[in-house]
Amino acid sequence: MMLLPLPSRSFGPLLRAVGAVPQFRLPSFPQERGCHFGGSSHRPTKAATIKKRGYDITRNPHLNKGMAFTLEERLQLGIHGLLPPCFLSQDVQVLRVLKSYETKSSDLDKYIILMTLQDRNEKLFYRVLTSDIERFMPIVYTPTVGLACQQYGLAFRRPRGLFITIHDKGHVAAMLDSWPEENIKAIVVTDGERILGLGDLGSYGMGIPVGKLALYTACGGVHPQQCLPVLLDVGTDNETLLNDPLYIGLKHKRVRGKQYDDLIDEFMQAVSSKYGMNCLIQFEDFANANAFRLLNKYRNRYCMFNDDIQGTASVAVAGIFAALRIIKNKLSDHKFVFQGAGEAAMGIAHLIVMALEKEGIPREEAVRKIWMVDSKGLIVKGRSHLNHEKEMFAHDHPPVKTLAEVLQRVKPTALIGVAAIAGAFTDQILKDMATFNERPIVFALSNPTSKSECTAEQCYRLTEGCGIFASGSPFPKVTLPSGQTFFPGQGNNAYVFPGVALGVIACGVRHISDDIFLLTAQSIAEEVTEENLAEGRLYPPLSTIRDVSFKIAVKIVDYAYKHNLASWYPEPEDKESFVRSLIYSPDYDSFAIDHYRWPQEAMQTQNI
Repeated sequence: MMLLPLPSRSFGPLLRAVGAVPQFRLPSFPQERGCHFGGSSHRPTKAATIKKRGYDITRNPHLNKGMAFTLEERLQLGIHGLLPPCFLSQDVQVLRVLKSYETKSSDLDKYIILMTLQDRNEKLFYRVLTSDIERFMPIVYTPTVGLACQQYGLAFRRPRGLFITIHDKGHVAAMLDSWPEENIKAIVVTDGERILGLGDLGSYGMGIPVGKLALYTACGGVHPQQCLPVLLDVGTDNETLLNDPLYIGLKHKRVRGKQYDDLIDEFMQAVSSKYGMNCLIQFEDFANANAFRLLNKYRNRYCMFNDDIQGTASVAVAGIFAALRIIKNKLSDHKFVFQGAGEAAMGIAHLIVMALEKEGIPREEAVRKIWMVDSKGLIVKGRSHLNHEKEMFAHDHPPVKTLAEVLQRVKPTALIGVAAIAGAFTDQILKDMATFNERPIVFALSNPTSKSECTAEQCYRLTEGCGIFASGSPFPKVTLPSGQTFFPGQGNNAYVFPGVALGVIACGVRHISDDIFLLTAQSIAEEVTEENLAEGRLYPPLSTIRDVSFKIAVKIVDYAYKHNLASWYPEPEDKESFVRSLIYSPDYDSFAIDHYRWPQEAMQTQNI
């Protein structure tokens, strides 16, 4: 995405009048993608036919343009007088939003401003997001969305998404009929049991599907009306919520076992029956035991994936691939220690094993390169109560209790934190990593920022600038006393799921294999330039994320047709143009009714 200055002739006085930040830029998209934004001369790109009239239009976020409705549209739609007598371009509306946004000091207030805008004027919301995705992503998603979920009951303004409860079992299909949109292509669903690193938030977890799908559109160009956020409320084990009179979910302990499984089964069947087998279902923030189990149960039956397992794996492995370009060696030259052995750790480990196998390393040897530390210490053979996932990475080694001791024994080249234990990478651990390696890889991937294993500043300072760092939540740039400046890489899943979703939807992939996530990791790493690497970035700048997602989608479409995974035929010859044609544009449509006259003589009224 190129960032161009605002036309000074049109906006200079306005910028001064509203006190907007002078460095603000409006985005420019390739013209063929239908996402070009002009200045005050911008005109809607197409005419749309709608049946609604009057007051309903101004209350429908898909149709509402606010003061961007022309006088002709206001008269024809019956809304003249319902809006102030002022006509604004979308660019000026963006500036008005930014002016209001900048008056808010807390991130939660900024989140509420943006979510309120989404409820009021959808196209303007996405226009604002895409104007500076690097600035707004930490607000609409991690880390602020974690706080928003904790405060969801107080921040709740207007229902977004579908709440399905355990008491609705047997009637899920009827509940899907309540949703006003019929052409649903993508669903993000959670049961709220493991929200980021914050634990069980019950129905407050709805903020996660809403935030994820906002990024489907802002980063990937998936049409927002084709997206459905879903919260499966089966209760909560969070005592604070159960005792809170203002909690807006079911106030009983979580239902588990057969009743829970039956609800999930019914939901999956109802979705595929109503929206088709190609409807993408992204599982999000389920507890570890359910996440692995449900992924294995459904991955070959439905078009689904688990972002916490597969999405996190893809973005982490992309960062590792980029780090290899800095160190200038191969993946097989590395040894990995994980702090944490949950969904994210297992997903990353399995994808590393897959990448090593493609490098020609036997599977058993690849597994031996991965060591995991959980709450009970190093995962070793013979330890009791190991689940199937952990058993795969259990080593024939004496028990070791602490991460620091594991590092002394194993001497890894890469340390990956995914346990949501703040400060787990102590000063000594970081110094040890620099002692073992000339360029140690340190990934502190836990979210939100408050759960990060270490900060970027700690990593760069304690390794004296030798550490190759990435995090799950954003950190500011770091300048060392030596004058070296680093821009920490953020291993954000938003590099993965929007592009994967766009590609899967575009060609109708039925089942999403791990090969697609490895392909995505390679695609992301290829977008990191040598200049990015020199600055310490392991990922492309977030400002380019729409282009990154587009390229991922094109590669997935190409892969799907080559491996007979696509459903839509004939196969498009120009896959780039095909994918571009599907991308959502936040430009306003014109609602002016086509107006013309016949020749005068043809319109004469016949009289007796």
